[in-house]
Amino acid sequence: MDESVYITYSDMALLMLVIFIFLFTIMVITARMSGGSQSEKLRGQIQDLQKQLSAAEADKKSLAKNLEQVVVNSEGNYLEKVLETSTFGRKDFDLFIEGLQNIPGDDIHLVVDASGSMHGLASFLVPVLRLIVNKSGKKLSAITWFSDNKAETYTGTMGEMFDRLMRGAPFIGSMETIGHAFRVAARNSPPPGAYLLVGDEPSNDQIYYDRIPSPVFTLPLGRSDEATTVAYNTLAQKTGGRMLHLDFR
Repeated sequence: MDESVYITYSDMALLMLVIFIFLFTIMVITARMSGGSQSEKLRGQIQDLQKQLSAAEADKKSLAKNLEQVVVNSEGNYLEKVLETSTFGRKDFDLFIEGLQNIPGDDIHLVVDASGSMHGLASFLVPVLRLIVNKSGKKLSAITWFSDNKAETYTGTMGEMFDRLMRGAPFIGSMETIGHAFRVAARNSPPPGAYLLVGDEPSNDQIYYDRIPSPVFTLPLGRSDEATTVAYNTLAQKTGGRMLHLDFR
């Protein structure tokens, strides 16, 4: 009788152990199956999101291209009104555009004076430069601003570069560090067909003409300043470029 009780208890304990192992195994299998299903579902969702992201990126590029084209076209209409009320003649501006078409190569790198003396021209500068690039038939490859031994180069689409110029250029300071600007421009961007320097005062630092990798076309704003005219003309001649004129009357 005692042995049968022990055997019964032993059988019950063994049965409970077997049931526990069985249930644990079922739980593990179920968890793995569920996890695999969830992983497959998650991978599917990730792939869908990647497709949506790729489509959104393509839409963004398309919209940016279309927007830039709209801005360029509308900028021309806006500039027509600016030219009518500005202090320089339309004839002079047409001659300036004609001179731009002699720039060699396929692209232009703008080097823009962002010192305090250019602050008053900042809002007028971008629409003019935008139309200049558009009319020249060249691609705008980069923009470098300079002031007080500081300079920064922007690349991207034309709209992006002009937007970053207006947001990032200080238009303060008193030092026209043109030499430093061309060193930064050459370091941060491949040599263009030509550089186009836009400013209103001669350089305050040393310009190493032989280290500038492309011809420099210069645009001095204010031809009445003889020092600026001489400096900009020298820079253009020593680099194989040409000085252009935008007359203010």
